Amino acid sequence: MPEAVWVQRLSYAYPDGQQALKDVSFALRPGEKVALVGPNGAGKSTLLLHLNGILRGDGEVQVGGLRVEEKTLGRVRALVGLVFQSPDDQLFSPTVFDDVAFGPIYQGLGRAEVERRVDEALQAVHMQGYAGRVSHHLSVGEKKRIAIATVLAMKPMVLALDEPSAGLDPRARRGLMKLLAELPQAMLVATHDLALVAELLPRMIVMDEGKIVADGDTQVLLRDEALLRQHGLEPLLR
Repeated sequence: MPEAVWVQRLSYAYPDGQQALKDVSFALRPGEKVALVGPNGAGKSTLLLHLNGILRGDGEVQVGGLRVEEKTLGRVRALVGLVFQSPDDQLFSPTVFDDVAFGPIYQGLGRAEVERRVDEALQAVHMQGYAGRVSHHLSVGEKKRIAIATVLAMKPMVLALDEPSAGLDPRARRGLMKLLAELPQAMLVATHDLALVAELLPRMIVMDEGKIVADGDTQVLLRDEALLRQHGLEPLLR
């Protein structure tokens, strides 16, 4: 079975010349849950945007053995469910049903299959009964769940989540962590929430200034206070 994600010597500079990624290489196995941590500006979000071809730099990115390039973008974007930090960037339709159905409809699926996908996705995020609701009237925690449902409806192999716990109160955060633990997909989670990392994500990749500076067992790396402080991260209180 191919790697869920395979990135080899990926570099990327923004149009203003800022070098956002520098020779990044790593692999993500099917079903593996991995944290992507580092200070603001480390390149975490930029890296996530390469997984489904929104950005494309120098180097190679593969998803499920499929190289990310112009001719594969449709298939790649079905394989990679990208969940933005703000759910309002993802939810734009009149109702929850319309938001979750958007991807399957875009794929050209028939109405019965679209409805089945929506039902399954809403069940997966424990939001049954919300199909007729207006997305923008929901709480932040509910919106985050619906945003995840929009990508689950595409049957992805990989979930790429940018700061999933940002803006959540403790109850909503706990519920989101339980949900992410239940989902079977491989995950790459960019986050500053090291408590979430410690509980949910067995492997941790540390980025700083566009480079991977550490990649290993989460519990081992979280105990390395010098490493964390050197790269703008606050060690967890014991």
